[in-house]
Amino acid sequence: MVADAAGVSLPTASKVVNGRGDVASATRARVEEAVRKLGYVPQVGRRSVAPARTVDLVFDELVSPYSLAVLRGVTEAGAENGVDVVVGRIPSESGPVPGADSWANRLKTAGREGLIVVTSELTREQVEGFDRAGLPLVVIDPLNLPRIEVTSVGATNFSGGVSATEHLLGLGHRRIGFAGGPESASCGQARLHGYRAALEKAGVEPDPELTLHGAFGYPDGLEMGIRLLDLDPRPTAVFAASDATALGVVEAARRRGLRVPDDLSVVGYDDTILATLATPALTVVRQPLPDMGRVALRTLLRLAEGDTLDSHHVELATQLVVRDSTAPRGER
Repeated sequence: MVADAAGVSLPTASKVVNGRGDVASATRARVEEAVRKLGYVPQVGRRSVAPARTVDLVFDELVSPYSLAVLRGVTEAGAENGVDVVVGRIPSESGPVPGADSWANRLKTAGREGLIVVTSELTREQVEGFDRAGLPLVVIDPLNLPRIEVTSVGATNFSGGVSATEHLLGLGHRRIGFAGGPESASCGQARLHGYRAALEKAGVEPDPELTLHGAFGYPDGLEMGIRLLDLDPRPTAVFAASDATALGVVEAARRRGLRVPDDLSVVGYDDTILATLATPALTVVRQPLPDMGRVALRTLLRLAEGDTLDSHHVELATQLVVRDSTAPRGER
């Protein structure tokens, strides 16, 4: 009753009633006012135990180095804040409002404080279902944003695309391919725009033949790599929109009898463990994936406690990491 009257989650109300300090002052005041109005008296004679705080974390793809890096950040922040993290896959049903509401209501009934969604597409109906249920939602590296008000955490993807392309241009490459992600992916589009901006700044006309799109993964990277390397003239370098995509491009080069980086320079994106285990080790644009997970968890807790955010979107800085998969054109 107290939680409903104050418009907060049950765990937040419990923290106030049990005297815990990690609640925003405005939220605490609302709960205390509800306690007074309802005449609520905590049980005595035994120790009060606050229910565990729990959030859901869902992925499209669980078994990937990208997902594991984000998961590490979310769970570390959860441990620091006394929050349990339930990990799962995003429900396959989408579109109909009843389906969207049932997902949100199921989490609400289970006592979740909110939901973190990683690199998945959400429908407007799903977002509105969470609004109706009063459950906060944070999206990491969103593929789409059905509404601009959806809170999201990402990286400086445009700047990352610029730095990757400028690195290749600085090595003397001019025919640079782009093995991108899905055309509908916001993060992938930002990387593409950075790639194009760097080319145009250098006076290199972007060639539509050199821009391809696919899923962020090895099979699509292999397919795009083969298509790029079968062009005449072929590119001397490729900027791939993920590490797994870049490894597919490297395999395409091997199948075409080309050596990386002697015959083809390749830049990846993310800097997962794949980048350092690859042969040669990948030059990449590093996304701070664990930090993105930490920020998402902390942001979700702020929303659950009724705080007002300064911005709906947080971008963490990317960084170019030069390893062995890039070299000056024609010098190796």
